[in-house]
Order: sequence, then structure tokens, then C-alpha cells
Amino acid sequence: MRLVKLEARRKMIDRIRSLFARNDALPFDIEKLSDQDNLYDAGMTSFASVQIMLAIEEEFDTEFPERMLTRRTFASVANIAEAVSQLTEQSN
Repeated sequence: MRLVKLEARRKMIDRIRSLFARNDALPFDIEKLSDQDNLYDAGMTSFASVQIMLAIEEEFDTEFPERMLTRRTFASVANIAEAVSQLTEQSN
């Protein structure tokens, strides 16, 4: 069971990373950052974070509630994956 959850999380992270890779507004190569690296420190702007948020909402057919619209939520791939996990679990 735990292995299944780990595999599902890895797939989610891969999907999130793919969205970053397709975003031309980001001044960094997502492949050179770890899941825990701070994306804002790497150069992500608030405008780019909104673009990523919208792409994630479309990709995962979900919507971020206002309480999750924080800098912390979008500070790292790991944080984004955690938020998306919460949202997709709530919708199931």
C-alpha cells in the first residue's frame, strides 16, 4: 500500500514538473532543482506562480481554495504536490 502511494506521488510530481518545463515565463530549468528547492529563490515571480497555479488546476481538474493561495503553497514542487494531494483526496 505504501509503495502504491509513493508511486502515485512520484507520478504527480512528474506531472507538476512537466507543467513547469512547459512554462516559458520561468527563468530556471526545473530539472536542475530538487523537489524541496525554493522556487522563488530560483527566480519564480508571482505572475509565474499564478500561471503555474492555473496550469495545475487544469491538469488535475481541481481548484485551489483561497486558504491555499499562499507563497508557501507554491514555494517548492514538494509543497505544490502536497497541496494537490489534499485537493484530489477531498474530491474523491
